Amino acid sequence: MSQQQTAAVKATAAANGGDATQARGALGIKSLIAVAVGLVVSQGAMVIMLQGVGIVGAAFIVPLAIAWVLALCYAASFSELALLVPRAGSLSAYTEVALGHFPAILSVFSGYVVVAMFALSAELLLVNYFLGVLYPAVESTNYVAFGILAVFTVLNLMGIDVFAKLQYVLAFAMVVALLLLGVSALSGGFAPHTYSVSKLAEGFNLGDGALTLIALAIWGYVGAEFVCPMVGDARNPARNIPRSMYIGLTTIFVVFAIYCLGALFYVPRDILTSAELPHLEYASATFGGSGTFLLAVAAVTATCSTVNTSLAAVPRMLQGMADQGQAFPMLGWLTRTSRVPWVAVLFIAGVTGLPLLVWGNDASTVGLLLTSAAISWLLAYIIAHMNVIALRIRYPNVKRPYRAPFYPLPQLLGIVGMVYAIVYASPAPELTVKIFTNAGVVLGIVSLIAVVWIKLVMKKPLFKPEPLDEIARL
Repeated sequence: MSQQQTAAVKATAAANGGDATQARGALGIKSLIAVAVGLVVSQGAMVIMLQGVGIVGAAFIVPLAIAWVLALCYAASFSELALLVPRAGSLSAYTEVALGHFPAILSVFSGYVVVAMFALSAELLLVNYFLGVLYPAVESTNYVAFGILAVFTVLNLMGIDVFAKLQYVLAFAMVVALLLLGVSALSGGFAPHTYSVSKLAEGFNLGDGALTLIALAIWGYVGAEFVCPMVGDARNPARNIPRSMYIGLTTIFVVFAIYCLGALFYVPRDILTSAELPHLEYASATFGGSGTFLLAVAAVTATCSTVNTSLAAVPRMLQGMADQGQAFPMLGWLTRTSRVPWVAVLFIAGVTGLPLLVWGNDASTVGLLLTSAAISWLLAYIIAHMNVIALRIRYPNVKRPYRAPFYPLPQLLGIVGMVYAIVYASPAPELTVKIFTNAGVVLGIVSLIAVVWIKLVMKKPLFKPEPLDEIARL
């Protein structure tokens, strides 16, 4: 049997829950959709989406739809990769057989570990600030972020079953709360509209720079690929991994479209653009005082869902890297009963909490943290698209449990779209230097560490791909 045939057999067995991945089938389609939705619909995304609709009005629906298409492109690439190389390491495993060890290490640490440090910290900081504004009489809101981080760290250490049950409840509550807010705003069921449909239609103009907001809109869809490290715990992954991402991203598009358009009926666009908590202005205008409680539910569940998903997925990426020698072996250590990479979970919890200690409760740093994180994240997406192209060229005859449709159009479109989003990442000219400096310094440090590790510890070439059949055998 040839190497390609061997790899195909093992990949197919693993993708269908066979021994190659030791899949336990704890995650069904509903739980996987909850993972796809749960990280994407964060409180930071709720704020960013309202800022976008505040800048160009109802025309924001166009860049929102284009960004959804770009998100479907990365979902197609990740689905093919996850089922061809069904390993917990996710992007690092795909990249080492496509491009080599250096891009493999760079993609995970820059796209996920650094994102955990920046984006998760921003999310927790935002919930601190939000609750502090909402309940000024309560002095202990500054500790809510650390409490959330601690609770979900412990719960994730308890195992994938606990994670799955929590994630489904959190994602469902969050989506229902946002839909209730958006539908109520569109219908005007609780308070008369401040602005009419005709007034909003008059302001629909793609010539006002709406298409430049594709870069902003794509931030509302990053993270659905966090289902991929769960491939070993998924039921029928060949079917459910792709479907969960496609359904999840489409759900997100519908929810955000309703949520954004509803805001225009009540809140002036300049308030949506300039307010530190535009979603609070939105809920108060739509429901009055009772709206703050609904938004508090949506905001806290969004933050909890994001933290829960990250603490489940990113440590499993590090576990896969440790198994391949790309990271410290201790990051692959598992608990005896729940089989959770406990050192990796504690590591991600630690790097998430560190910026909170540095920046405290300063809401002005949220946008800077999120945008710096997004640049690193989109770089990981570009690498994923390149992986698909490289593996199609190197292993054209390997049977793939899932093939990205319309290849190579989604990959080429995805690469161009992500480069565009990175170029226009800065929300304001005065922040451009600071944002790209932050991202550049972090990527430079990660690159240096990766080079030293590969050359001195792994003693392997930087850009020599590993054979696919060897990865499939592990």
